[in-house]
Amino acid sequence: MKKTKKFLLSENEIPEQWYNIQADMPNAMLPPLHPGTKQPIGPEDLAPLFPMELIKQEVSKERWIDIPEEVRDIYKMWRPTPLYRAYNLEKLLDTPAKIYYKYEGVSPAGSHKPNTAVAQAYYNKAEGVKKLTTETGAGQWGSALAFACQTFGMELEVYMVKISYDQKPYRKSMMNVWGAEVFSSPTNKTESGRKILAANPDSPGSLGIAISEAVERAATSANTKYSLGSVLNHVLMHQTVIGLEAVKQFEKAGDFPDIVIAPFGGGSNFAGISFPFLKYNLTEGKNIRCIAVEPASCPKLTRGEFRYDFGDTVGLTPLLPMYTLGHTFVPAPIHAGGLRYHGAGVIVSQLLKDKIIEASAMQQLECFDAGVKFARTEGIIPAPEATHGIAQVFREAEKAKQEGKSKTILFNLCGHGYFDMSAYSDYFAGKLVDHELTDDELYSGLKELNLHPVE
Repeated sequence: MKKTKKFLLSENEIPEQWYNIQADMPNAMLPPLHPGTKQPIGPEDLAPLFPMELIKQEVSKERWIDIPEEVRDIYKMWRPTPLYRAYNLEKLLDTPAKIYYKYEGVSPAGSHKPNTAVAQAYYNKAEGVKKLTTETGAGQWGSALAFACQTFGMELEVYMVKISYDQKPYRKSMMNVWGAEVFSSPTNKTESGRKILAANPDSPGSLGIAISEAVERAATSANTKYSLGSVLNHVLMHQTVIGLEAVKQFEKAGDFPDIVIAPFGGGSNFAGISFPFLKYNLTEGKNIRCIAVEPASCPKLTRGEFRYDFGDTVGLTPLLPMYTLGHTFVPAPIHAGGLRYHGAGVIVSQLLKDKIIEASAMQQLECFDAGVKFARTEGIIPAPEATHGIAQVFREAEKAKQEGKSKTILFNLCGHGYFDMSAYSDYFAGKLVDHELTDDELYSGLKELNLHPVE
């Protein structure tokens, strides 16, 4: 076996600025709308939930936003993260493609999520916020924000999607170690949760439901703000440290990607690796294919509609112009809990609408098969979310083989799967099934959206 090659950067090469793709997009996004008046919202509408500095970042058109030195110092605990050339995987796939992966599982929480969690905790702390509330799916985001809040001496309340709360108990333990309170959502603690439970006492929960609970708690509690792990513009921007580092690492490797791939839930993972490379397409005329990979059981990009929709299930958040399956949609209980979200971030939605990026949908059996093969060649057991990107890499590698062309493929190995071993146990026991979303199931979530046209 050929040794996997690692490309490293020094601490001094951690990016000093985040990249804001809004500065280079050919078409601006439609504005978010107030849930009550249906009119464009202003900073004052967001102030009850977010600190003003993050609100400014949300609407900024500046290409580069400085990373505070205190945030960069904390980043140094795990950044820069390594870039690997996957020689053994290339050999297994018998492909002329060159395959690289950026490994974000070296962070304290084991995923890419602390890149924005640390930044958000920092800005909230700077404005005197004592406590944050949030939701989490598989637990990666909740773990990351628990770590960040512990670092800055803040309290945290986490609403964890019920199915993941039951599937991944050690993620809850991890959050508890870092001082967070964790609740299985939907709960009886909030009006939103009680409403859901009254309609369906056996609800498996969803990210939309958990968001409703966390937003409600923030809006009704003193000295408390809400923190989101994906979807919003500032969250996606914070993650661009991943791709910015990768650009420098490819310079060291003497190579450059033709294809960039990442799993897709709300957009932060995909944005983090792809946006710094999309900059070359938007400003220098390059043609790098950037592919967002979602579960076939929650296919907002590939089968959803571009509409105004709520970011949560109950309807407490602003209406966002995005690809969505409808805010009442509850995905099948697949193990990739971080990808079970009904909508896509506004920036990613606009880029897809403008055909600047691509989207693909994967069934979980194909993903787990790819994840196991990756682990057996590269040694890292990937999170279930990450296997979606790996499965797309397999498809692109096979295409390169059939075409007889050498392609350079980069994907984001967004986190490890060491807290997800029950998922792998179910896979080997033959308990996992594919979930094909029927047209009737799809329509049931979308039918209400006629109330919120985009034009």
